[in-house]
Amino acid sequence: MNIELRHLRYFVAVAEELHFGRAAERLRISQPPLSQQIQALEEMVGARLLARNNRNVGLTQAGEMFLKEAYQVLDQVNRAAEKAARLERGEIGELTIGFTSSAPFISVVSRSLRAFRQLSPNVHIKMREVNTKQQLEPLLNGELDLGVMRNTRLPDALQHQLLLCEPLLAVVPNGHPLTQMAPGTLRFADLAQEHFVFFSREVGTALYDEILALLANAGVSPYITQEVGEAMTIIGLVAAGLGISILPMSFGRVKIDGVTYLPLAEPDAMTEVWLVHHRNRPLTVAAQTLMALMLNLHK
Repeated sequence: MNIELRHLRYFVAVAEELHFGRAAERLRISQPPLSQQIQALEEMVGARLLARNNRNVGLTQAGEMFLKEAYQVLDQVNRAAEKAARLERGEIGELTIGFTSSAPFISVVSRSLRAFRQLSPNVHIKMREVNTKQQLEPLLNGELDLGVMRNTRLPDALQHQLLLCEPLLAVVPNGHPLTQMAPGTLRFADLAQEHFVFFSREVGTALYDEILALLANAGVSPYITQEVGEAMTIIGLVAAGLGISILPMSFGRVKIDGVTYLPLAEPDAMTEVWLVHHRNRPLTVAAQTLMALMLNLHK
């Protein structure tokens, strides 16, 4: 027979009341079974824990020591139970999110993270900045709970929800002739003779394929003179006068001297931002909460 938590709770009640009748009433059991359980506990411990006679109940030296240990065990169990309940409610734990370099500049993403932090201050958020295609494998193997990415072809095991459709902008140096065009009239065809600063194919961003496809559909084969890995570097090189580029509107929040952002007239000059997760792996409460915030704040 092993010592169970009920034995500890029974013993604590008797040790605190120093009276079997009051302890039994507190525990809502009858007195004879309580006495039997305390006797069984003493047999399992191998020591007399309570000194009792017809009038008084007291703790032995072994009982005083055992009471202190019983308090610690019960307290640890209660804390473990509360911690498990808080984890189940999404109040604690860890949430790992993959995001593209533009995600922090998307208003709904930043506002959702701020709201989530206020709702669940004890959930540790781990953010991993990786491009869209680099998020797929970590989402498949469970390293990421959620991915904020651009539209791309997904493996069957992953599913997405549309977060928003984001316009694309032409990024040009200040004073460039394109800045003289009437607002909202710039078309892809107007970029045909420009030198482009663009992502390197090896980086594997979804934007690379998406933007090149849009330009091709407009009959434009861009002359790419500079290839880099990061959008922030692209903006810096445009500011230096090394060419123009096309980026999502969220990067328009990056204010760098020497750069002008121009809207494009084509209705298909858009890029989708997705929330992606594993189709068959249950989402944690924390992940569900963040998803709900992002989707509701966008409405």
